[in-house]
Amino acid sequence: MTTLQSVPDHGTHPASGSTVSSFKAASRAETREQLSTATYDLLVIGGGILGISTAWHAAQSGLRVALVDAGDFAGATSSASSKLLHGGLRYLQTGAVKLVAENHFERRAVSRQVAPHLANPLTFYLPVYKGGPHGAAKLGAGVFAYSALSAFGDGVGHLLGPAKAAADVPELRTDNLKAVAVYGDDQMNDARMALMTVRAAVEAGATVLNHAEVTGLRFTRGRVTGAELKDRTNGTEFGVDARLVLNATGPWVDHLRRMEDPNAAPSIRLSKGAHLVLKRTSPWKAALATPIDKYRITFALPWEDMLLLGTTDEEFEGDPADVAVNEKDVTQILDEAAFSIRDQQLSRDLITYSFAGLRVLPGGPGDTSKAKRETVVTEGSGGMLSVAGGKWTTFRHIGRTVMNKLAELPGRPLAEDMEPIAQLPKKLPLPGIANPNAVAHRLLVDGGTPGPRMAADTARHLATHYGSLSFDIARMASEDPALAERIHPDAPEIWAQVVYARDHEWAETADDVLRRRTTLTIRGLATDEIRGRVEDVLGKK
Repeated sequence: MTTLQSVPDHGTHPASGSTVSSFKAASRAETREQLSTATYDLLVIGGGILGISTAWHAAQSGLRVALVDAGDFAGATSSASSKLLHGGLRYLQTGAVKLVAENHFERRAVSRQVAPHLANPLTFYLPVYKGGPHGAAKLGAGVFAYSALSAFGDGVGHLLGPAKAAADVPELRTDNLKAVAVYGDDQMNDARMALMTVRAAVEAGATVLNHAEVTGLRFTRGRVTGAELKDRTNGTEFGVDARLVLNATGPWVDHLRRMEDPNAAPSIRLSKGAHLVLKRTSPWKAALATPIDKYRITFALPWEDMLLLGTTDEEFEGDPADVAVNEKDVTQILDEAAFSIRDQQLSRDLITYSFAGLRVLPGGPGDTSKAKRETVVTEGSGGMLSVAGGKWTTFRHIGRTVMNKLAELPGRPLAEDMEPIAQLPKKLPLPGIANPNAVAHRLLVDGGTPGPRMAADTARHLATHYGSLSFDIARMASEDPALAERIHPDAPEIWAQVVYARDHEWAETADDVLRRRTTLTIRGLATDEIRGRVEDVLGKK
């Protein structure tokens, strides 16, 4: 099995003018050797988007960075989101105008300059029903203000008549529907966005290893100076030395803090967000954001060619590894969706998958739905930094925030070795950046390389999940026709993506491939036969 560590050799593809990368791969054994023999400036523990973004920014700044995770990259909360890049319309109700403007800035940067190949604009309809928690005038003013804070980059928020809205969303309930407020945001495949950011960190010089569990911390004169690890793929034990350790383990942040200080008080609380994925009974041209009460909104999002429903917001206690969707969650999500969606689209027979993630919120009392989604950075008794909280939309901002904290640490242990974050490129693109329409067109014309034409849905899928890196996958499929075959007849993915995931995207298990590097699991198509064939492919490296 391989991991990617070295800077790639770049070439340019005529379809997009962007670079296509070919990594030189290092084996897991070589990566463990590198981790155990070098001394790093920064060891990031936790491969969710907070840890990934910090590793990316730290490597950009010139620090020697290591990133490890006990599971897969984006294997927990970071691949269990609502798949949105959004300004946070509901935050306007609390007067958080500056926060919404900052969120919009980050959203636009990611979707326009950083990763246009991974983000898609999405129109939202906010239905106003007779007797609902908000009136049409209030919501009309709200979406106008929301779009103004985005500099009207997604159009002007406005009100729409029920007939036009029902034409765009055929399953919209129109009984007692007074009007629909319209605004714009963006959506993404969160796991793919995270993986591309890992790749960006590696291109910048970071050393990364997933499925590497921290079993203990290393101390020097009372200071945390590294970690003991166990490779979960084969049981090999090794360690990493670092001048500074960052705890970015999300829901497990307090678990690692107690390795530093057994008496550390709880610093966070957790809120479960559950989602359902359903087959669509008809095409949707917009998403629904339906007010449930004064504070909560339930989403119905056309995602890929499916429908994503959610989310819940309920305090969670217990082992984060045990979080799962239960019958209560399913009933709540379907009942809340029924406020605005017709019954035929909400049949349980249409459900293909369900998933739940844990929001990390600052500790304190009160309803989790009203808690601030803010990032908190703290320093422990042994000098380990812990970062928790935040939103997917602002992942780049969180990385910069942590870097600024590193530069300001007492004694400034890393400041002299790192480029000031303000001097780094502010909108550095993620690998594969390209116009996805141009990439899809080229793949449709000739598969990206001489060979058989590619199916339209596969071309579009590759273009919007890999950007210009799609041509590497197309080349593999052209050279080996077996790799051009679909993994499942009802999904756009091809077998070349499995080999690519194995050799270039750190995939170690069938779940890594089927849940996070493709959409097979979410579509309900990850059969035992397919899992077995994927495991066979993974075992050949």
